[in-house]
Amino acid sequence: MLTEIKGLHHVTSMAADAQENNDFFTRILGLRRVKKTVNFDAPDVYHLYYGDETGTPGTVMTYFPFPHIARGRPGTGEVSETLFSVPSGSLGYWKQRLAAQGVGGLREYDGFGETRLGFRGPDGDGFALVEVDGDPRQPYAGTVPASEGVHGFHGVTMRLRDAGATAELLKFMGYHEAGRHGATTRFAIDGNGADYIDIETLAVAEPARQGAGSVHHVAFAVEDRAAQLRVRKALMDTGYHVTPVIDRDYFWAIYFRTPGGVLFEIATNEPGFDRDEDTAHLGEALKLPAQHAHLRSQLERFLPEIRD
Repeated sequence: MLTEIKGLHHVTSMAADAQENNDFFTRILGLRRVKKTVNFDAPDVYHLYYGDETGTPGTVMTYFPFPHIARGRPGTGEVSETLFSVPSGSLGYWKQRLAAQGVGGLREYDGFGETRLGFRGPDGDGFALVEVDGDPRQPYAGTVPASEGVHGFHGVTMRLRDAGATAELLKFMGYHEAGRHGATTRFAIDGNGADYIDIETLAVAEPARQGAGSVHHVAFAVEDRAAQLRVRKALMDTGYHVTPVIDRDYFWAIYFRTPGGVLFEIATNEPGFDRDEDTAHLGEALKLPAQHAHLRSQLERFLPEIRD
């Protein structure tokens, strides 16, 4: 069993409109945009990162906004819901705030002894706020007061046709089964606060089709590159096809496809989002990876303006 995994690192999804996506996360949810860069594999598309003050691993939601992309179709083989931790007693504030902003899909429900407020993002993304007592992570004091703000991720829910092999993978990664609620099984780890993976089993549901509102991949945190290499070797020794280490400027990454179809990433906590910007100005300027630096003038003309 691996001991290097420290909880979630980030969750990356797809969107249809960069401005709408930016406004939702910064103005409505009150997160900080900590990086404005481009998709390394498609530099004509933004890669936007939102999180706490510094983009601490376990707090960062990231998006590829592909203009005019079709909306995804929910189904199995995907992350169906991303859970955010908020202070105990704050759901009344959030229900009023989200309703006033016209956010859709609002519903209160309980799961695993937790009080939750589910809602939909602008592309139909599945989210929930979960009241967590004593989460030590400090929310970003932006458009939402820190006393009510998002601490970071609580976890994610994956919707699978068969949970068996993915459950065994999670246990190999250091998670343990922490409870069952209907068709959903919870797996937990003692990590960075973003500690839960819930698997909902829907044996007869149709496979998901990725598009706007779909999670592209979910990333797990390891402390450094040495830990990442140990994880990579262990996964490959177990039979998984894992990519070589890829430099993503703000972390190093490896990827592999899980038995249930969800794409997993293992990302390092180093070097962080302040490697090319002062903390006070994170997310303000367009940052380009070295291989696309020569395209700056072209990309600045092509990429849509994002108004803060």
